[in-house]
Amino acid sequence: MNMPPRPWPTGKTERLEPLVRRMLANNPSPFTFTGTQTYLVGDARGLAVIDPGPDDAEHIEALLGAIDDAPVLAILCTHTHRDHSPGAAPLAAATGAPIIGCAPLTLEDDGPRADAAFDTSYAPDTVLADGDLVRLPSATLMAVATPGHTSNHLCFSLVESGALFTGDHVMGWSTTVVSPPDGDMSDYMISLDKLYERADRVYYPAHGPQIDKPQQMVRGMIGHRRMRERQILRALETGPVTIEIMVAQMYPGLDVRLHRAAGRSVLAHLIDLQRRELVVQAEGDLWVPAP
Repeated sequence: MNMPPRPWPTGKTERLEPLVRRMLANNPSPFTFTGTQTYLVGDARGLAVIDPGPDDAEHIEALLGAIDDAPVLAILCTHTHRDHSPGAAPLAAATGAPIIGCAPLTLEDDGPRADAAFDTSYAPDTVLADGDLVRLPSATLMAVATPGHTSNHLCFSLVESGALFTGDHVMGWSTTVVSPPDGDMSDYMISLDKLYERADRVYYPAHGPQIDKPQQMVRGMIGHRRMRERQILRALETGPVTIEIMVAQMYPGLDVRLHRAAGRSVLAHLIDLQRRELVVQAEGDLWVPAP
């Protein structure tokens, strides 16, 4: 998706429906599109803030202005990438609200590390499990566990309106990067199937525009991932192939800044295919079909 024309509405709230407002943080990048979108849910009697975004003083100040005198009853984080959760701590300090939502993330394996992308200072007061509820005076939010993009990823359903806040699990501008060791393609596909079985009315992602036909979008995403699997298997028919070569074949015209991210998703597919005994890793970065 092409970038929308500037100016972007950073620091301003947009009302999406009676109980939902959105504010864009000023952190655009090839990985965040125009930036991270923070959502204010509820009314003057009490609000929840979903994905407070980066620890950026201007963004936090703008959020506090939009909150005004409404009590903040919960600060919810879908996951702990650095563009989503670091704003929770300063917002909690300013409002006294508890930090609620996804679990803190600890990487314990010996594989390639992705710590730099994660907010290691995130310290929730309460961790939500699938189906747990956060009750506001005007609204009810339900946690929907969606591991895959990260192992701790949650979506949040606004029960009263049928809206789903999808974080990075489903985005409005691009496919989601699934980067091992924490990102897991097997889990991601299961989570997509889970969302496809739901009857949500609209998705509000952390990046990009709202999604008005959720089931159609998720069906297309599942098909896209299956297409990537087929591309990988076809690439291996000619002999041992590296991930770098697969990225060049599978993503023609991709911004070079996104090649590494695409390679991580290819690796996630390969690990999933290996578990299913369809491929094996040969020497180094070479992959071959399973015997």
